[in-house]
Amino acid sequence: MPCKYVALVYKNIIKSRQSISKQFNIKLLPRQKKMQFCHTMQVYTQKELTQISLDVFRAMGANNDHAQQATDVLISADMRGIDSHGVSRLVGYVALWEAGRINMNPDIKLVREHKSTFTIDGDSGLGLVVAPEAMRIAIARAEHYGSGWGAIRNSNHFGIAGYHAMMALPHDMIGMAMTNATPFIPPTHSKEAMLGTNPVAYAFPTSEENPLVIDLATASVARGKIEIARRENKEIPKGWMVDKHGNVSQNVDELKDGGMLTPLGSLEELSSHKGYALGGLVDVLTGVLSGANYGKWVPPFVPYLPLLPDLPGKGLGHFVGAMEIEGFRPASEFKASMDHWIQSFKSAKRIDANQEVFVPGEKEYITEVHRTANGIPLNDKVVADLEGLQKKFAI
Repeated sequence: MPCKYVALVYKNIIKSRQSISKQFNIKLLPRQKKMQFCHTMQVYTQKELTQISLDVFRAMGANNDHAQQATDVLISADMRGIDSHGVSRLVGYVALWEAGRINMNPDIKLVREHKSTFTIDGDSGLGLVVAPEAMRIAIARAEHYGSGWGAIRNSNHFGIAGYHAMMALPHDMIGMAMTNATPFIPPTHSKEAMLGTNPVAYAFPTSEENPLVIDLATASVARGKIEIARRENKEIPKGWMVDKHGNVSQNVDELKDGGMLTPLGSLEELSSHKGYALGGLVDVLTGVLSGANYGKWVPPFVPYLPLLPDLPGKGLGHFVGAMEIEGFRPASEFKASMDHWIQSFKSAKRIDANQEVFVPGEKEYITEVHRTANGIPLNDKVVADLEGLQKKFAI
């Protein structure tokens, strides 16, 4: 049965319950769990989503190079199965651009540099463009000095951190990238949002195995996954969110009423102070070190949330780095050892013989192979958003 009809039947059942209760004055038992409607997916090829993304960025005023770079970052997320940061984010970028918060033709400048270190001002550009430019500079510094470290200010949301870290892999370097983000997370013992999901990523080259890519948020969950759960009408696990008073909530719409995400570790009894510390580490390196905003002043990704007064810095902050392996040991030896490291973890004794042990980033590679062959599934809400953008820009 099509999803819309299942939903219609369910709504009619609810109306019938209410009618019976009124007519016969019967107190009905409360429903224990909200029904999860079935969910349809439409499948697109990588080429199709690439063209849609390119068209939207160009319609916003990006030049061809910037549109291609921004598209590469978004599509890489969809291909690797990180759907919360793929083309589903296009409507968010458009909304920020319409609010005057994104400059589609930024003058990206080096504002400070000393040997292997530098700071970039992104001129309010797309983080999808600013961060890769900074990473290219970091790689060039690493080729000359052995490592390169870049702090970035005055930027915007930069997509998945793993994309930027992985840019170092073809150069036999270890790559690193992190960013601060919309403050949705309270420190332990607080009910005020002070930190974002603040993701961090590292990428390590290998010889025969897929590169090891560690890409994670310092929150219990990425905000985009809450959005996906909302779109798919799914219940979220206990510990992902708290309400505006700091109490545990499983309401997917809690963010709209002042609710917050939790630090990595979730609740205090599960060591939330560790996630709080990691999120703070990212905030200092990306915000304080670069001259960007930090803490509760980080500009929100959603335009309906206003900028706070007395901003201490400029825009969003990132931090990227590249380390040349040859400075530590021969790259060929390191990559062979990385293969052995991965193989040893893959062969670790299992709790359940039918359950595979994965290394970080492995599931993303599996998803990429599958989606290359079979296409990228998008839920109906994302499809409707993309069709809305095509209509808006007449593309």
